[in-house]
Amino acid sequence: MSIPENTPAPNFIRTIVTRDLEANKNDGQVVTRFPPEPNGFLHIGHAKSICLNFGIAEEFNGRCNLRFDDTNPEKESVEFMHAIEQDVHWLGFQWHKICHASDYFEQLYDYAVQLIEAGKAYVDSLSAEQIREYRGTLTEPGRPSPDRDRPIAENLALFEQMRNGDFADGSYVLRAKIDMASPNINMRDPTLYRIRRTHHHRTGGDWCLYPMYDYTHCISDAIEGITHSLCTLEFEDHRPLYDWVLEELQTPCHPRQIEFARLSLEYTVMSKRKLHQLVTEGHVHDWDDPRMPTIAGLRRAGYTPAAIRDFCERIGVTKKDAWIKMAVLESCIREDLNEHAPRAMAVLRPLRVVLENYPDDQVEQLQAGNHPQHPEMGARSIAFSRVLLIERDDFSDDPPPKYKRLVEGGEVRLRNAYVIKCQRVIRDAAGRITELRCSYDPGTLGRKPEGRKVKGVIHWLSEQHAIAAELRLYDRLFNIPNPESLPDFRDALNPDSLEILPDGRVEASLADAPPGSRYQFERTGYFCLDPDSSREKLVFNRTVTLRDTWAKR
Repeated sequence: MSIPENTPAPNFIRTIVTRDLEANKNDGQVVTRFPPEPNGFLHIGHAKSICLNFGIAEEFNGRCNLRFDDTNPEKESVEFMHAIEQDVHWLGFQWHKICHASDYFEQLYDYAVQLIEAGKAYVDSLSAEQIREYRGTLTEPGRPSPDRDRPIAENLALFEQMRNGDFADGSYVLRAKIDMASPNINMRDPTLYRIRRTHHHRTGGDWCLYPMYDYTHCISDAIEGITHSLCTLEFEDHRPLYDWVLEELQTPCHPRQIEFARLSLEYTVMSKRKLHQLVTEGHVHDWDDPRMPTIAGLRRAGYTPAAIRDFCERIGVTKKDAWIKMAVLESCIREDLNEHAPRAMAVLRPLRVVLENYPDDQVEQLQAGNHPQHPEMGARSIAFSRVLLIERDDFSDDPPPKYKRLVEGGEVRLRNAYVIKCQRVIRDAAGRITELRCSYDPGTLGRKPEGRKVKGVIHWLSEQHAIAAELRLYDRLFNIPNPESLPDFRDALNPDSLEILPDGRVEASLADAPPGSRYQFERTGYFCLDPDSSREKLVFNRTVTLRDTWAKR
């Protein structure tokens, strides 16, 4: 098999695969798999594994299966399966076929019988606590179970009764017979099967006997003809068990397990248990909350598949765990949206401006380019009228040094429009500014004013043409880089991770934008139209600010 040209930057896994192909191992085939458990939504750490497994298969003209590790039915669901399929597709990958560990339940059972017949597995009546006690510690060897030397015929009979549902949950397990003195605790007679009377979302009530992950995974790989089984570093100590099962069963295919460092991203958590906790306790709205590190959350926030794939390529594949800065992920989406997102104007906190010398009934249609670097993206018309809206922060009656926006008696240029000057400030009874009375210079459309220099440029909207919009300003969910360093990770939740601005306005050109549309709101940030939007009120989620606002914190 030829090695493809123009592949991404080399890493140790690509090097291994290349050498295997050069040696014609596996008949020159590359077959990988992405094997999530359907017990939650995928997160950015899974995206790294997806890009690696599907990417390796693509680079070497191989194939990659999507396999659901559905051996723990208490926590799994069809909903999670469908969400996983959607995420893989959205990232831009296509599986060779969809598989399920439950597809192999009968074969797995037959292989277990084979191990019992070979004297390599036995039925044990110790409780879970007793098994942990007998297993020993890192410095002390384990003790054999009293059932370890149970006769083969008795083990076979008991195992069949376990399948038939003759025993209560937890009364028996099937264990491999390996070495209770092994320095690797995973090799001290690990559990292969346990009894669980739980409805399975695919097999229903057909089984009350479910295989353990370490036993299921390696055999599933072998059945599917996987050549390179790529997994994260926590499975490195499980590799001897992976190899032991396949060698004892003499499967026709013996995949090579290769471990890589998992993704640890600052200002978030990756544990599915903790992500589930955030959802069920109401700290976020759901799995697809834009503050979540889930792929669904990132998608709803406005992240693109290209930005996530770029991020996964930038952080690379290594054998050493390391923390990745959130700024790296945010930089990827900024660069992508800066290049591809059309520009638009939005006013988040409106302040009314009346141009006293502009005709009451006049409306101009001014032209604005959709992207300053890409004229091929076209232009749009923006209505200009007597009454405008500007950002409340773009006016100050007590300006700080070097302030370049609007002040009483001062001038600014309206982006793509005229120079205006603030003549008077209107306040309510409490002293709050409610309106600015200004004048415009009709000779400054597209040209500099004569005899004076105007430094500030601000954005604006015509009040009568602007569309109502709710603007959701999302920020990082946690306020310290490593929330899990605390006794309770929830103590690091950022109370300012979401600010909702219900009275925002956006330009009329966005009226018919479909959900998921992404824009750079000029001078404000990158935003994505949320599915909650309606004809009456648009809803935009902030994807990321124009610049990293956390760098100074």
